[in-house]
Amino acid sequence: MSIAAEFLTVKRKSTFRIPNTMVIPKFGPIIEDIRESRHREYVFKGGRGSTKSSFVSLAALEVFMNNKQLHWLVLRDVKDTLKDSVYAQICWAISSTGLEEEFEFKTSPLEITRKSTGQKIYFRGADKPTKIKSIKPKFGYIGILWFEELDQFKGEEAVRSIEQSALRGGSLVWNFKSFNPPKSSLSWANRYSKEAKSGKLVTHNTFEDVPREWLGDVFLEEAEHLRQTKPEAYEHEYLGVANGVGGAVFDNVTAREITDNEIKIFDRIYNGQDWGWYPDPNRFVKMHYQASRKELYIFGELSGNKISNEKWQEMFEESGFVSKDELIIADSAEKKSVKYFRDAGYLMKAAKKGAGSVETGMKWLLSLCSIIVDPVRCPHTYKEFSEYEYLRDKNGEVISGYPDENNHSIDAVRYATEPLWRRNG
Repeated sequence: MSIAAEFLTVKRKSTFRIPNTMVIPKFGPIIEDIRESRHREYVFKGGRGSTKSSFVSLAALEVFMNNKQLHWLVLRDVKDTLKDSVYAQICWAISSTGLEEEFEFKTSPLEITRKSTGQKIYFRGADKPTKIKSIKPKFGYIGILWFEELDQFKGEEAVRSIEQSALRGGSLVWNFKSFNPPKSSLSWANRYSKEAKSGKLVTHNTFEDVPREWLGDVFLEEAEHLRQTKPEAYEHEYLGVANGVGGAVFDNVTAREITDNEIKIFDRIYNGQDWGWYPDPNRFVKMHYQASRKELYIFGELSGNKISNEKWQEMFEESGFVSKDELIIADSAEKKSVKYFRDAGYLMKAAKKGAGSVETGMKWLLSLCSIIVDPVRCPHTYKEFSEYEYLRDKNGEVISGYPDENNHSIDAVRYATEPLWRRNG
């Protein structure tokens, strides 16, 4: 009989336990700590493939099943990222422990209800604070919180405000926080994880703590490739080390001349278009991707303010490097402009975008061994990539968000390379 079946029999066991086989050895002492409620706050940080999010979903589910008066609130910084991340993660935890029949799943609104007790698992985005304050359980109280991708929240004060709104009514509380450390050592989340605080337990782990068969050959090969070709990026992404200084986003940008002879042999060309008028400019960027070396070469740009589609088409034609035979991926916000250029014979389509696309695209760009920009051919693009910094909160501390300003070329590059990072991201 499975652990779920045994727990859900008429006689019911007094407690529900996650099988030891579902938890990596490093998390063994942690789940015992959680079971005994030795701490109120558990911070999990680490690199890619560390299984921290999987562990939190399982450990919090165990707490939820054993405390019938508790409800569970799961949070991301942005509401639209919930369904494909934490909601899917908790559905996995429930399914993998054989508890599907015990729960009712809803997607509008996002909510999971335990049928036998009426306990709720709520999902909210920090960008909709009124939705958090409006949660009123019919019984009991919210005693389990999970802040996933902690570094994406707008600073410690914003997180504390959510805690004050949500954690009311009971003394037994489990507050989980998980994140991949941002590169910048100045990130508020990196600094927060180092601060001593009564009742807080911080755990750092990496994929090296995980059984190799859990990760698979492809994951391990990618990690080893990055370790050999770009050790600093490997240290950050896979080992979770904050090895950056200051708030600069891109440390993999190289400025150099890209010669005509090089351009002649470029065979994988990507084109991106970001629309603008004033003060935001129209921006077109042309590039080549060398997959074997994970290098992106940016060698063409067009830019201008207050330019009509007709004039922009003229600039395309005069440039000599915008071809009607090459795909151009453009910002989908300007459907009329995309249609204009399609009608004019250009192979242009709108970017898919969607929840989480900025973060996914940016992480892919940051994972490249090098982004090579010709500063003479592409002055605006080089300026953006070299000066782009992470967001800061009102106290000047770095937070892991990407500001939507002075990033027109960056957006165009994201759109252009969308087929690459959607496939490999």
